[in-house]
Amino acid sequence: MDLKTPVIADPAPINKSRLSIHSGLLPYSPQPQRAIFAPGFLLSIPRKKTGFLEDVRTASWLDSMRSSSPPPKKLAFNANSELCELESSDVDVAYHTWMLNYPSALTSFEQISQFANGKRLALFLDYDGTLSPIVDNPDMAFMSEDMRSAVKDVAKHFPTAIISGRSRDKVYEFVGLTELYYAGSHGMDIMSPVKGSAFNGHPNCIKLTDKQGKEAVLFQPASEFLPMIDEVFTSLVESTEDIKGATVENNKFCVSVHYRNVDEKDWRTVGQRVHDVLKEYPRLRLSHGRKVLEVRPIIDWNKGKAVEFLLDSLGLSDSDDVLPIYVGDDRTDEDAFKVLRKGNNGYGILVSSVAKESNAFYSLKDPSEVMKFLKALVAWKSSSALD
Repeated sequence: MDLKTPVIADPAPINKSRLSIHSGLLPYSPQPQRAIFAPGFLLSIPRKKTGFLEDVRTASWLDSMRSSSPPPKKLAFNANSELCELESSDVDVAYHTWMLNYPSALTSFEQISQFANGKRLALFLDYDGTLSPIVDNPDMAFMSEDMRSAVKDVAKHFPTAIISGRSRDKVYEFVGLTELYYAGSHGMDIMSPVKGSAFNGHPNCIKLTDKQGKEAVLFQPASEFLPMIDEVFTSLVESTEDIKGATVENNKFCVSVHYRNVDEKDWRTVGQRVHDVLKEYPRLRLSHGRKVLEVRPIIDWNKGKAVEFLLDSLGLSDSDDVLPIYVGDDRTDEDAFKVLRKGNNGYGILVSSVAKESNAFYSLKDPSEVMKFLKALVAWKSSSALD
């Protein structure tokens, strides 16, 4: 691969032979504490021979772009050998079969709460598609007042952080709660408390005072990329301005190109324009979310590492009486699910109304079920305090 070709960095396919034993039935055995910070954040990029056909590369983008769109209609042959759409009941059967491996966190709540007894919970939440619905206009992804109240209540009982692909300032504007900790840009922009040792001596950590006058740590492992990200953002805005429905969002340490409102026949053009801009930026990579192309720095950092950093910052790392729970709906949340799955260190909960492979242990169907789960946590904690 030519170093001027952007890295397509979607997660590798998840092994189909996932664990058949549920985590709630396994002993809690945290992994030995690892050093969070490697000597260098930049990933090495192997050189490969050039000469790949452009249409092959583009076909790969289109496959990834289509995979992030809603699943196609389910079709089958009827008794008259006519191709027809499956009834919704058949789709429901497929979803319920999938839930045998990813049981509902609501129906399994008693099992979760029993395992959580005597442990300190830490809660991590994605924003879009988890606390708010996925909407056509990303600037209108507001959470409901009922959801805001549920998040505020749960944060009174457990340390709670939001880890989003949005910029930290933007997700704070959406949520508007001072009781939480915020990590933006997929964990590359974290405001955390001063408790742990993760930030000690690290050049990308700065001690400061937050908006509430409390001492805090600002961690930005990709700070050197800011000028580059701003430059790419400007180029992408100019490159896609003639594509109807395309929008470009500057999330500080990453740039999101949304194509949710773009006619599918123009998706190839969106992918080509993004690729053309990134040819000149070998230190940036391209990944796919839910109808969004995301441009990020090539550093060894993701939402999973952000979870580890926040646990350390909260003084909750390297302890067998801590139970982290992460709730998210996107591909980028899989890195956090992997961290919690490793050594049965916590529970990942996938928010999805369709069957798909994941490293999560449990599932919730949509943000309304997320809200019910948060309320259940509060009720459980309140009743436990009375015992």
